[in-house]
Amino acid sequence: MKISIISGSHRQNSQSIKVSKHIEKTLLESTLSDETYLLSLAGNPIPLWDESIWEGDEEWKRILNPISDELENSDGFVIVTPEYHGQVPAALKNFFLMWKKQLAHKPALIVAVSSVDGGSYPVAELRMSSYKNNRICYLPEHLIIRNVESVLNDDEEKNNSESDAYFRERIQWSLGILNEYSKALKTVRDSGVTETDKFTNGM
Repeated sequence: MKISIISGSHRQNSQSIKVSKHIEKTLLESTLSDETYLLSLAGNPIPLWDESIWEGDEEWKRILNPISDELENSDGFVIVTPEYHGQVPAALKNFFLMWKKQLAHKPALIVAVSSVDGGSYPVAELRMSSYKNNRICYLPEHLIIRNVESVLNDDEEKNNSESDAYFRERIQWSLGILNEYSKALKTVRDSGVTETDKFTNGM
């Protein structure tokens, strides 16, 4: 079982990467995943999409192929997104333009991050518009880590003890669901019913 975690923040040392690393640690320590891959979009490592990606451009291959291999070999995903002006960050939306079959018919847990009591808009945006052609399958469960600066810190003195305990337990529970969906959807992909050269895009 391999789970890939996509940290969608543009910022270095973001709260999103803090949450992503906690999720990665939980997956491994709880043996809910044998292997993980953490891709941080801090600093925008993936250029904005352009049409040369369809033309076999060598520079695109150099940038994307190593990531493609990691995603292809993943059984499920965790998508961690902060809320920028009520939206998903541009780098994360750009991520979903790059890959199709590597994400297709694999489960994903959405984890939104908010410094205050927000975080619901990115969840709705991802569910509405990010899955169409890549066919990623979002779980009905999602997480919103609110007041994120006060939870999941290595320094326990920086944590609100009640909130921190709640989020750690809920993350563990949600990752257990992701683990089971990852097993189940593998049987769907292995059945061959999802393979198609005719219907390459969603409607």
